[in-house]
Amino acid sequence: MDNLRLGILAGLLLALVSLIGGFGGFVLAVVFAAVGAAIGAQADGVIDFRALWRDAGRD
Repeated sequence: MDNLRLGILAGLLLALVSLIGGFGGFVLAVVFAAVGAAIGAQADGVIDFRALWRDAGRD
């Protein structure tokens, strides 16, 4: 299992704790999954957040 899928899985598992909140829990699950996917993609080298920060500072 690559880091992207592991990150999504970790985000969804963390979201299980907050599912009692109904729609708010669903929204929180989506946020946790997106954050986990972003961290996993960074670890896999699919995206590079450091390059985004470097380019943002050159305005």
